[in-house]
Amino acid sequence: MHESLIAYIRRHSVSPLTEAEIEMIKDTFIPKKIRKRQYFLQEGQVCRYAAFLVKGAMRQYTIDDKGMEHIVRLFVEDWWPTDRLSWMRQTPSEYNIDAWEDSDVLLLSIADYQNRLMSIPAIAETTIHNYERFVIETQKRVASIGLSADERYAELAKMYPEFLQRFPQHIIASYLGIAKETLSRLRGSVARK
Repeated sequence: MHESLIAYIRRHSVSPLTEAEIEMIKDTFIPKKIRKRQYFLQEGQVCRYAAFLVKGAMRQYTIDDKGMEHIVRLFVEDWWPTDRLSWMRQTPSEYNIDAWEDSDVLLLSIADYQNRLMSIPAIAETTIHNYERFVIETQKRVASIGLSADERYAELAKMYPEFLQRFPQHIIASYLGIAKETLSRLRGSVARK
């Protein structure tokens, strides 16, 4: 499982990894399997680990007072399904994160990140890349609030076509903030074009 993480780090950093650094990364990240529908994190818990998704699909969401799920983020391979605020500050999370497919992840505690890995230049560069990606994704999500349902769907299809393949209609609709019926209409409209 670690080979995917090492390849990811190499793609998102300029600094080369030494053999000693690779071994430290392998010794630090803990492999874990998460079954479909199994929680990685539940609301109210502290996010003890950041996760690198090697294989599978996961989702981050909240549940409102009426029991409705609101999807905040979707994750597939090479993404980091983590509540960053809870992980970094070790405070209770407002979110649930669960596996939508059987998933393989590599786990990293904040202590191990700070005490063992932060000094590795390739890790520092990858961390910067991840935060840039997170900020850009968040800004695009906020900007999409003003878009029509058609425009939000088109943007998702362009940016993350794998989401449309991997997640069912009700999850995609929640992620886009639209009704399932609207999503059905949009998909039908796109299919006819």
